[in-house]
Amino acid sequence: MTTAKWIWRLLLNILLVLGAVAAEPPRGYHREICQYRKGKLIQPMSLYHSRLLALREQMQIRASLQGPEIYGYILPSTDEHLNQEVAARDQRLCYLTGYTGVRAVAAITHHGAAVWLEKRYAQQADGELDCDWEIYLANGNVSIADWLGSRVHLDKRVGADPHLVPHQLWAEWERELEDKFLKLVKVNNNLVDLIWGAERPEQPKNQVIQVQAREFAGENWQDKIRELRRRLAHLGCDAMVVTSLTEIAYLLNIRGTDIPYTPVVKSYVIVSQDDIFFYVDHEKISLGIDLHLRTDCFNEDCVKIKEYHQIWSDIRTYAQIWKRVLVSAPCVQDLGTSEAIYSSMPGKIVVEYISPIIFMRAQKNSDEQAGMRKAHIRDGAAICESMSNMEARFQTEQWTEEKIKYEVELWRLSQKHAKGLSLRTVVAYGEHSALPYYISSNVTNIEVSDQSLLVIESGGQYLEGTTDVSRTFIFGEPTHDMKKAYTNVLAGILHLAQLKFPADLKPSEVDALVRSMVWKDMTDYPQATGHGIGAYGSVEEPPISVAYGKNSSFHFKQGYFFSSESGYYKRDDFGVRLKNVLEVIDTGHRHPSGAHFLAFQDVTLVPYEPKLIDSTLLSAVEKRLLNEYNAKIRNDIGDELKRLGNMRAFYWMMNKTRHIREYLPEDEYRSATAGGSHTSLPLVSLLVMIIAAILPARS
Repeated sequence: MTTAKWIWRLLLNILLVLGAVAAEPPRGYHREICQYRKGKLIQPMSLYHSRLLALREQMQIRASLQGPEIYGYILPSTDEHLNQEVAARDQRLCYLTGYTGVRAVAAITHHGAAVWLEKRYAQQADGELDCDWEIYLANGNVSIADWLGSRVHLDKRVGADPHLVPHQLWAEWERELEDKFLKLVKVNNNLVDLIWGAERPEQPKNQVIQVQAREFAGENWQDKIRELRRRLAHLGCDAMVVTSLTEIAYLLNIRGTDIPYTPVVKSYVIVSQDDIFFYVDHEKISLGIDLHLRTDCFNEDCVKIKEYHQIWSDIRTYAQIWKRVLVSAPCVQDLGTSEAIYSSMPGKIVVEYISPIIFMRAQKNSDEQAGMRKAHIRDGAAICESMSNMEARFQTEQWTEEKIKYEVELWRLSQKHAKGLSLRTVVAYGEHSALPYYISSNVTNIEVSDQSLLVIESGGQYLEGTTDVSRTFIFGEPTHDMKKAYTNVLAGILHLAQLKFPADLKPSEVDALVRSMVWKDMTDYPQATGHGIGAYGSVEEPPISVAYGKNSSFHFKQGYFFSSESGYYKRDDFGVRLKNVLEVIDTGHRHPSGAHFLAFQDVTLVPYEPKLIDSTLLSAVEKRLLNEYNAKIRNDIGDELKRLGNMRAFYWMMNKTRHIREYLPEDEYRSATAGGSHTSLPLVSLLVMIIAAILPARS
């Protein structure tokens, strides 16, 4: 370093120190429960406090075999494959902090500890975390680097496990910490694992890999490998390291139970033009898997099974042969490849590119499409059974959010070919329903009555497909505001389902169609309108994301499935949320530009709440769309409920899907829209439609 640079760095250090002294330390989420403990000499000792002290000790003595100790440590809630929901033995952040949610990152120094998470989990975290921990909102005003910069001296080291951090996020942290004159270093021996020791849960012994039969997958795994190799050759790559568990499950037509809510097997795969290597715990391999993957032969269409951890030595070996190897880049919900995988190979041979498997998987084949429709019929029947049973017992039993959650999950898991849940079931009542990101738990559980709205968001995994649905119910009588909010949200869902559009339309441009129905009341909902969904896979699947303001280069294709969601949230009062899964179909027509005209088709078949629908706020077209949707439910779900022999659920469903009049006589219309405050169609247009309807009848 030259003298000039040394002086310049010294001056910057002095300025930063002076600024740090003058600046107030960052302040996070207000934790009222912790206020009374401030200034007390003696703080309560808990199990999590002891673990925090043990981690700080590891930061000093066992953080790294090279260099001095680390003064800060960053711990994400993800696992080695960057999953948000992780197995019990990978719940490191939960073990250290007590926080049971997901999508969180912790930062620890010798004198402080903080957690960053999404706003929807803040209330849950406040109830679960000790007062040792500060809470900050992800994408808020205080970043991890800001917080560490205010608590760690200059030129000190901050450590993190590179196996748990996406490569691009690692590079971002590295830059931000460098701006604070801190250095991010790799700590390959996870510090939480060191203090967890013998208490860390073992890998369950009964997690045998299951074959996804061709009748559900619709395609042999060998054909998928050939297509992947073709795409790799097109990109000029010799091989690909596959780290995403959902991509591996799709590619090899296998499923497992290694992590919650997603039927995957914890493993790695390397695909080259000549070899297929499958890295997995050998105890999970059965004779059926050996036969399925053809492990007894030695050509390019046979899979060679190796131990899970052998991938690291193999990467170093084959990196001397490969000239270009593809590792996954981030794509919408997919976080890409971990820093450990990326940095295990020479940078000159690494090609960071969106995984071709994402696009192969997103476009479902005909068998997968039929399976998704069948799964949603089973799921619709489950919701009808659970809600009809609950309504029948509502006045004679006490109900809470957690009890309703149990009821919904019980009926769903009793369906044919049900393999589990696809997401954490959310049951939100009253003022909880007004929280867009509320997560129900034992900490936040409240009693449910007939005075307000009940939002239920849930989904299931079936051999045929994956479901994701939200509905809003009321057991009493709704207010005018509730009906207006619900009807506007419903109108947006109906509008999107009937859309026909050219194939070059971006998903983000579709978002306004749904939101426009709530925008007209000068309100909005914070979550994205939609995301892709897998076939007996992940409930959130790239590349589709329906969210305005997100500049995405991906387009809808025939065979894609995605969710359509809308909501309304009145703070401290009530909320409305509706979500369906839609299928993208080809209309058979072409746009003048040459692009195919595509359309959406409802796959979710769960009744809406008729007590919350104000028909005077719906146009005749919207009423027709609702009647058509209800008729489909009566036909498909009705047949399923009769097959199951559940006539109580059948009659409940029939009552919820009654036909509504699409046109009102003028006197009824004027009475319903007194004062013109709810006019959904101009009077002239209404008269024209009435006359048009009468004339054919007379002829």
